[in-house]
Amino acid sequence: MPTSFLTREGYEKLQEELDFLRSSKRQEIANRLHEAMEGGELIENAEYEAAKNEQAFVEGRIKELEVLLATARVITETDQAEVVQIGSKVTIQEDGNEPEMYTIVGAAEANPRAGRISNESPLGKSLLNRKTGDSVQVDAPAGSFTVSVVKVE
Repeated sequence: MPTSFLTREGYEKLQEELDFLRSSKRQEIANRLHEAMEGGELIENAEYEAAKNEQAFVEGRIKELEVLLATARVITETDQAEVVQIGSKVTIQEDGNEPEMYTIVGAAEANPRAGRISNESPLGKSLLNRKTGDSVQVDAPAGSFTVSVVKVE
């Protein structure tokens, strides 16, 4: 099983989701199933089907989170702030564009709109182990482009 990289905040957020699904959500679905079974014939009961589908989704998500958290490696603050690593905040600039700041995170926490890019993405892979002032060639599905590393935190 591959290691998943998570920030402390991301780990705690996923743990909270897992705890919620195991306790509250499972109970809520069990109550819905119980009410639907009391409602008559199960073959034609749409509420029963919806609850069963949601139950399958929730159980799948629980298993996914259990594996993710069991194989997680929590990213700690590094002393090597000058080198881009998982957990680093890096400011980059493409020619003619404004600088952009991203945090390099594991795939489970990636959210490009929020400035969190995966270490497995083309940009994230290209930035790893780079330093301020480096020019980086990024081979993305839409084509290659070059960015400069402006700052690493």
